[in-house]
Amino acid sequence: MPAKGWIEVNDLYCKACELCVTDCPFEVLALDMSRLTSKGYHPATMIHPEKCTGCGICAVVCPDAAITVYKGIKPAVKEMEV
Repeated sequence: MPAKGWIEVNDLYCKACELCVTDCPFEVLALDMSRLTSKGYHPATMIHPEKCTGCGICAVVCPDAAITVYKGIKPAVKEMEV
């Protein structure tokens, strides 16, 4: 079974340079053209999260340290009870 991972992109730092998109060996990332950051950029996002191995290449090439990489299976977000 291949390794699993996921990333989080900090919109405050991502400037849509696309280095993470072009360097990802598994073609997991793309720019999210449906939204803009507060600085007016289309941030990177995971388009194929099932392919992410958590290799960390995206975080290494990011010049603004906008990406955090996690290994393992992403925990499910629980809905808050009212």
